[in-house]
Amino acid sequence: MALDKLETRTHEEREITLLQKLSAQVQYAKQNTDYFGRILSHIDPSKINTRAALAELPVTRKSELSIEQKNLPPFGGMNGTPLHQLKRIFQSPGPIHEPQGAELDSFRLARALRAAGFKAGDLVHNTFSYHFTPGAWMLEGGAHALGCCVFPAGVGQTELQAQTIAHLKPTAYTGTPSFLKIILEKADELSLDSSSIIKAVVSGEALTPSMRAWFKARGILVTSTYATADVGLIAYESPDLASGMIIDEEIILEIVEPNGTKPLPIGETGEVVITVFDKDYPLIRFGTGDLSAIDPDSLTTPSPCGRSNLRIKGWLGRADQTTKIKGMFVHPGQVQEIIKKHPEISKARVVVSGNIGNEEMTVYCELKDATTCDLTALNAAIIQSTREVTKLRAVVSFENSDALPMDGKLIEDARTYA
Repeated sequence: MALDKLETRTHEEREITLLQKLSAQVQYAKQNTDYFGRILSHIDPSKINTRAALAELPVTRKSELSIEQKNLPPFGGMNGTPLHQLKRIFQSPGPIHEPQGAELDSFRLARALRAAGFKAGDLVHNTFSYHFTPGAWMLEGGAHALGCCVFPAGVGQTELQAQTIAHLKPTAYTGTPSFLKIILEKADELSLDSSSIIKAVVSGEALTPSMRAWFKARGILVTSTYATADVGLIAYESPDLASGMIIDEEIILEIVEPNGTKPLPIGETGEVVITVFDKDYPLIRFGTGDLSAIDPDSLTTPSPCGRSNLRIKGWLGRADQTTKIKGMFVHPGQVQEIIKKHPEISKARVVVSGNIGNEEMTVYCELKDATTCDLTALNAAIIQSTREVTKLRAVVSFENSDALPMDGKLIEDARTYA
């Protein structure tokens, strides 16, 4: 599929264009949002026209959003479009609310889908959740912008998913990689034809090498996309599967010191910080909490597909303890919320174990006095609270006093990423 002019620019052309737009976007955010009007009150936007000047601005981190939104609901004063003029409002775990503007592809996912070979006339089987969170709508908007038809499958109902694929014969899939594998295995088990799916764009969890090889053996080209509910598309793979993910053309990406503000040299691992040119949600230096690094080779060598933008080395972990489980973020604050709901708990720790797509979340709890508790009832109550707070299923394990490490961690990722 032919590339557009933005994707083949030189680094110099791209940088000039983005920086020319930067001061106007800072001015817009300062004038049209309560939050940026406050934190940028001392800033002259006309002077924010270089990366060095941008680096002097404060970083707003994803971990701060729930606090800001509680103080000034629903978006912490970061929205540039009034609530009644938005298309949708979403809620992610935290809780964190995200706005969607009126544009068809407001999250800019069309570029990633197009790179993966999605085109007008494709039927896309979209298994991201249409409930509360924006994932499904992000991919659907991008697919519609390309002229695709979308089947809103959502999550769960594996047998029905396999039956629908056999009947409708979609050519493309969007969702998590583990759920695609589950659906295809169910189709095999039921002797249903799933061979119509030949391409997939996956997100929400790691696409492991073993999983990628499994899809390739079935004739399915699977590419991974990195996007968030806050800033939309960040980076994406092309079918050439060059090392790393190509940065979106319509953002400024920085790699900064984890939990800091200083940009790091190219090649070093740090926190992904994004500035967008969106008018509805004009986030300036938004710290995602994700770790990555810019591939130094991308400075001189375009992707084999011909796209010339810099590439990042994919997702390399978190700058904080926030962990993504089955496509949903779980924050340390949520673990604290679970603890508060049950005064019997003196200390708790969430541990995620197993393989990607087959992981198990366990809430390990130390109790103040186990002899005075109905452990069966408390176990059920903690499971219910965990589901309400995180939207995820968990098992509970009661531990002896002082069994949990005194390292300050509330979430531990013990999964295998093979």
